[in-house]
Amino acid sequence: MNNPAISVVMPVYNVEKYVAEAIESVLAQTFTDFELVIVDDGGSDSSMEICETFDDARIHIVKQSNRGLAGARNTGISAARGDYIALIDSDDRWEAEKLALHKIHLDNNPEVGVSYSGSQFIDQNGNMLRQAQRPKLENVTAKDVLTRNPVGNGSAPVIRKTALDIVAFRHPQEPMRICYFDETFRQSEDIELWIRMALTGEYAFEGIDGNLTQYRIVSGGLSANIAAQYESWNRVIEKTNKKAPGFIAQFGDEARAYQLRYLARRSVQMGDGAFALSLLKDAYAISAKPLIKEPLKSAVTYAAAGVIRFLPANLSSKIASGWTGVKVAT
Repeated sequence: MNNPAISVVMPVYNVEKYVAEAIESVLAQTFTDFELVIVDDGGSDSSMEICETFDDARIHIVKQSNRGLAGARNTGISAARGDYIALIDSDDRWEAEKLALHKIHLDNNPEVGVSYSGSQFIDQNGNMLRQAQRPKLENVTAKDVLTRNPVGNGSAPVIRKTALDIVAFRHPQEPMRICYFDETFRQSEDIELWIRMALTGEYAFEGIDGNLTQYRIVSGGLSANIAAQYESWNRVIEKTNKKAPGFIAQFGDEARAYQLRYLARRSVQMGDGAFALSLLKDAYAISAKPLIKEPLKSAVTYAAAGVIRFLPANLSSKIASGWTGVKVAT
């Protein structure tokens, strides 16, 4: 049997509400020469029973005890047979032409190691929101990867396997296993890998037009989750600083300010305007570059946080729901 051109890697862990939509969006791709490697990461709900109802020879299920998202992706990549690796999280969806367009891009640009696109946000019920990720697509530098993460989310990239092989390493406690993502990270594992890949300079990051990923925003959550995400991101910076101290010295403050603004926007999505305003204050105390370089986006973030913080909850929920997909926390 010939190897497929693309291996789609989908970790699955307790996503019974969404996983069927994710699989259906992969099987509906106009480009058909792919395999779908579903990694059962040891969940406890009916997610895998749902996966097993799909009768398609391109689907392969790999089972493991729980290792988290990074570990599940590593297992899927190691089992993959394609020259290109497409990642999709099991609560997201793709537009039908996504794989076809990324394959054209990678086939015709051998210097590109990570191909990605913009993403449209959807709410927990799959309805389109007015928010989208529209990243920088060309002339992407290592600084861009650190400060702005143009890849955006874990369902956006299609990656050349040889680019992943350059940064692969053996698991410290299990040397028979090859890692691409660092499994010590339960959050921020994607940006850690992108920075590591960008700093090699071996392959380029480049995007293509269109919001080809539908990225799901699930309501709920606590400010503690945002704090944990920021702590994890800081661990990425600390790890990178050990290998590239000059790089972090030059761009670390700007990256931190952008990250805090991003987390402020996540707080808005969770309905916590007060915490969002606090994060924005911290961001611009570290660096004013997000204000200078992206004044409109910064102003909109401030305005959204203020609306949720100061207007009555019923009114601010009505205004915000079409953007964030969630009701304001009360």
